[in-house]
Amino acid sequence: MKFGKWLGGGLGWAFAGPIGALAGFVIGAIIDGKQQDGPRYASGRTYAGDFKISLLVLIACVVKADGVRKAEEIGIVRRILVANFGEAEADEAIQILNRLLQENIDETQVAWQISRHMNYSSKLELLHLLFEVAYADGEVCEAEMSLLQRIAGIFGVSAMDFNAIKAPYTRSVDEDWAYKALGIEKSASDEEVKKAYRKMAMKYHPDKLTGLGEDVKKAGAEKFRAVQEAYEHIKKERGMK
Repeated sequence: MKFGKWLGGGLGWAFAGPIGALAGFVIGAIIDGKQQDGPRYASGRTYAGDFKISLLVLIACVVKADGVRKAEEIGIVRRILVANFGEAEADEAIQILNRLLQENIDETQVAWQISRHMNYSSKLELLHLLFEVAYADGEVCEAEMSLLQRIAGIFGVSAMDFNAIKAPYTRSVDEDWAYKALGIEKSASDEEVKKAYRKMAMKYHPDKLTGLGEDVKKAGAEKFRAVQEAYEHIKKERGMK
């Protein structure tokens, strides 16, 4: 099956709306050079394919956010996809992404479609992976940050959760990044730090992504490790046991 690695988990609601239109056109163009419309139906359940095609559409938006598409960006994105999803899926994903980059995408409509159908934990993981892409060159530029904030707002992601996802990517310029990663102030007591860690560890545990496939759970484990790293950083800084 063509694109069996990337979309083998199936598509439900992503076959409808703006994402479905993009997927139908892009995949159809790759297969036979003709535009194909995706089926106009939607399922309430989120399948692995829904998550992945949504991720690719939003990655295309991030790559184009600063108005300057660098040749090395696709190579960097591929390395991120390989690290999270493996070689075979990354190769298929890059084919789709290259076509998406040629399309005019309304990220607002796409984000609204995702927000209506995807659960909160899955939306947090989408944002995490988008930050990985935005940070691929060592910084998240103003245009990329603005885009990610708009997407997060449509997703209904709280300011605390957005800052927690962003924090590890600002560690070089923000000495309080570890506290923000746990959603607390630097003035928090040791007990409050421990409580915040347990809360965040539960929120970002990969098991929250069950149903989206083992590869998506693997990608989610990276954010889980970032929470653990922030906690260890604070413990070492404070001399906590």
